[in-house]
Amino acid sequence: MDMDQVRTFLEVVEAGSFIRAAESLNVTQSTVSARIKELETRLGQPLFVRRKSGVTLTVAGKRFQPHAATLLHVLQQARQDIALPADMRAVLNVGAQFSLWDRILLQWVGAFRARRPDVAVRAEVGTPDSLMRHLADGLLDFVVMYAPEARPGFRIEKILDETLIMVASRADHPGPGAADYIFIDWGPDFDAWHSDQFPQYNGAGLHVSLGALGFRHIQDNGGAGYLPARLAAPEISARRLFPLRAPQFVRPAHVIFPAEGLSESTLAALASLREAAAAGIVT
Repeated sequence: MDMDQVRTFLEVVEAGSFIRAAESLNVTQSTVSARIKELETRLGQPLFVRRKSGVTLTVAGKRFQPHAATLLHVLQQARQDIALPADMRAVLNVGAQFSLWDRILLQWVGAFRARRPDVAVRAEVGTPDSLMRHLADGLLDFVVMYAPEARPGFRIEKILDETLIMVASRADHPGPGAADYIFIDWGPDFDAWHSDQFPQYNGAGLHVSLGALGFRHIQDNGGAGYLPARLAAPEISARRLFPLRAPQFVRPAHVIFPAEGLSESTLAALASLREAAAAGIVT
């Protein structure tokens, strides 16, 4: 399959029109149209519904989209593998949710690379859905996330627990219900737990889907919200944040990997990750 066609398809999806995709790719609109038409001919299905206002995906287009992303990802990996120095024996592909990189993998990867300089590490940050898809497609050797989806042929192990505590910019903050309370979305388990703990809570003035954004907002603008205890600890010690009397939420982090057929470098990396978690190196 022509990868220019695949790349053009993904750009059209992102841009929402052939014209904007052509501008982004620095080609003519007729080139974009020709590539998409040829791709549709190869697949035997129309991928887009054309309208004057732009394009939308057909059912076939929606089904092809994740495969197109995977094809492009595989090509990028192949190029990187070919370019590896001769003294590298293997490539380890690992992924994690954004908030877990600072907590676990950034601390672990340095120690592992020092121990195994012959193994190149390729790191990916993504959403749970994209990480699980790349793991299932064989593009990642293992993934670290909070709530991995159980799948046949894969193993899930808990690495550590993360404790979320309610903190505020002032010690007398009333917590949920206040106008400056921030709801930080730590996933569906936390959402359900939060509803049980605070049944009178009717919603926050600010809802964010990334912990780092909530943390920064509280630092810059004040307010309260649930943050990882290890992240809030320096701010609490400096009395820039204050822990509130509120229930704590324990959020386990897991590693998921294929149950069979692991390479020597993957086995070594998993053993190193387990050792780091047991020793408290990743906290």
